[in-house]
Amino acid sequence: MRLLDVHSDANHHRSVFTLAGQPGELSDALMRGAAEATSRIDVMSDRDTRRGEHPHVGAIDVVPVVYLNNAARGAACAEALVVADRIGEELDVPVFLYGALADGRTRAEVRRGGAMRLAERMRSGELEPDFGPGKLHPGAGATLVAAREPLVAFNLELSAPATVEDARRIAALVREGGAEGLSGVRAIGVALAGGVAQVSMNVERPLDISLAKVIEAVGRYAEVRSAELVGLAPRAALEGFPEDVPMPGFDPACHVIENALGC
Repeated sequence: MRLLDVHSDANHHRSVFTLAGQPGELSDALMRGAAEATSRIDVMSDRDTRRGEHPHVGAIDVVPVVYLNNAARGAACAEALVVADRIGEELDVPVFLYGALADGRTRAEVRRGGAMRLAERMRSGELEPDFGPGKLHPGAGATLVAAREPLVAFNLELSAPATVEDARRIAALVREGGAEGLSGVRAIGVALAGGVAQVSMNVERPLDISLAKVIEAVGRYAEVRSAELVGLAPRAALEGFPEDVPMPGFDPACHVIENALGC
């Protein structure tokens, strides 16, 4: 079992842990982390449910088990289901599957309205968890679990005088379904400390839509000051990355999936 990366962000009010391990070994490590988070983090108080720019419904908000090729897909799906069952059973946290394990249901569908709205939807019977209790954990809320191919969490900071309103408008244009229509791109506009505007994205098909294409799309509407990679990215996603866009903290040896795993 290896911890490949930790990315913490006060603006988004989250930490992203990237681990690599074998079936069984991985689920045990994920459960140890989930148990620690459940014991330490309370996202259900009025104060915490409104903190951070990034949508969330739980202390262990998402647990994606990632596979790199079709040969590993079955093992990843099995491991995700084991983790989902254990979080629900051992930690008393309701678990919602998303992606292929839930007929394509998205994270956004479950997160819509935040933790308090999710609690109402569960009480009304609109949503039922796939594992665990029928109500939110009093401190840890709920958890979303999936097995999926790699996605890239990728943020672009805009140069002044761009505002958060500009970032939101651009996010609406470049996300899937927007005027730019970048397939598999989920985007929101957020305000960072000091009023800096950022377009925050999940690139769900990084083998088809490179980060260079995402930068190009955003750059048509505002100057891009810098980029940020959250976690790791497959090598193909970084092909053609523009040299004039800095990405502070990026280290190819650590943040390119194939390099980190020694593939």
